[in-house]
Amino acid sequence: MDHGASSSSMATCKISMLWNWYTIDACFLSPSWQITSHGAFAATCIGVMLMVVLLEFLRRLGKEYDQHISRQFAARVGVIVNAGSSPSSASASAPAAARCSSSARDGGGEPTVVTFRASPLEQFIRAVIHAATFGLAYIIMLLAMYYNGYIIICILIGALLGKFLCDWMTCKVVIGQPGADAKGSAAAAGIDEPTVCCG
Repeated sequence: MDHGASSSSMATCKISMLWNWYTIDACFLSPSWQITSHGAFAATCIGVMLMVVLLEFLRRLGKEYDQHISRQFAARVGVIVNAGSSPSSASASAPAAARCSSSARDGGGEPTVVTFRASPLEQFIRAVIHAATFGLAYIIMLLAMYYNGYIIICILIGALLGKFLCDWMTCKVVIGQPGADAKGSAAAAGIDEPTVCCG
């Protein structure tokens, strides 16, 4: 009698591979993530939205960190040009650990190309940000594969909020730059590309 009462009181996870609107007894990712009340389901919806906002933040963080490294490289090039020294010697005296190589053609008026590589620490930070973004994107994808209408709507709302808050578009256009057309000026100014959904 006690066994029957305990088994009847145990809630069964509701999982469907078809579109559904389950709330109570819905399970996500593991049996421990089982919805037992409307408050728990509301907390789940809010948590899913925050996860998607965090995903957009990590994408923006990765882009901003890459731009930060690029600005450091550009500053080193400025030091090289102002010092009038060769790129290899200026790179050796730079405080950062990035490697630098150059190629130039003498007498032809060709521009000097300086190639920088990120230091091991910078590359490791880039890899950590990428791994966190990649993993979080797949967790969100697994949540969407439960085909719960409420969860999918929350994912879309989170994407909207994340894009609005974390990826505000800015554009710098150089006006009146001699010897450059509008397209070249825009490219030189570095117009931000929109964040794409890849995961």
